[in-house]
Amino acid sequence: MKRACLGALAAAGLLAPLAAQATEGALGRPVAGTSVSPNVGVIPDQPVWIGNLQQLYLDGSVSGGREVAIGGRTTAGIDAKLALTLATVMKVWNTGPGAWNFATSFTLPYVWTSVHATTAFTGANGAFSRGSSDRASNLYDIYFAPVIAGYHFSKTSHMALSFNIWAPTGQYDKNALANPGLNTWTFVPQVAFTHLMPQYGLEFNAVAAFQFYTRNSATDYQNAPLFTLDVMGVKKFGAWGAGVVMGTVQQLGDDTGPVADRLNGFRGHDFAIGPIVTYDTRLAGKHPLSFSLRWVPTVASKNRLDGTATFLATATLVF
Repeated sequence: MKRACLGALAAAGLLAPLAAQATEGALGRPVAGTSVSPNVGVIPDQPVWIGNLQQLYLDGSVSGGREVAIGGRTTAGIDAKLALTLATVMKVWNTGPGAWNFATSFTLPYVWTSVHATTAFTGANGAFSRGSSDRASNLYDIYFAPVIAGYHFSKTSHMALSFNIWAPTGQYDKNALANPGLNTWTFVPQVAFTHLMPQYGLEFNAVAAFQFYTRNSATDYQNAPLFTLDVMGVKKFGAWGAGVVMGTVQQLGDDTGPVADRLNGFRGHDFAIGPIVTYDTRLAGKHPLSFSLRWVPTVASKNRLDGTATFLATATLVF
């Protein structure tokens, strides 16, 4: 049961990588440094239900007059704020205490976003610019994983394999700067790994994934595949823990379409690093409950939102 509780405290985090605007909007679905969590590679070996609530806040920009592809057009820079709430329910199936265990998850997200963009013009009197702003709040694209397969190499080393899907269920308007949805299906094969060193109170976690987007039919914009890698090291001090999170998003090719072609493919990448604090307890003395808070500012980026205020808070309950 100990292994079941460890995995349950983090498994929902494995299944709910965070998201925002498309690569078309200089971010993509992943936010660097937010997909990894403590014990992320452990799927419980007993049948349980897991509830997970995540809250992301991101304040980022692409400045310096750099052109950004968004809403079927280009802008000379962009400032964006995002608050994304994700509620996840995961069912761990009764597959016995063997090396393999399996689960299924579903995530319902809600998003609030505010975007300010600058458009540059050239007229008879020379070059000038005009700013415009937009806000949106509504249900975001739903996210689900039909099958997650967990493998236990040993009592201290674990792996979880999943094939995750974002469905374009959120509202989308190609003429809007801010949209609750992305208007693309996104397919995310993912592998997570956890290694525990209980004698030292240490644990190491990593999540690697690829993201494959369908074409945005409203803007004829095709996002290139992305590779994401997030790693975490945590030191436990009783119920509390503290550590470091690092993450990167690397675009594996050029975007295509009329707007992307004008921007020479709009290929981007970023890297983020920051601290995390965790706390583990039990609700009513028997249901494992875990909290975490992290700050993962961007330290390097190209053609992606550069954010200094990127915060993620999570709560996970086993029942």
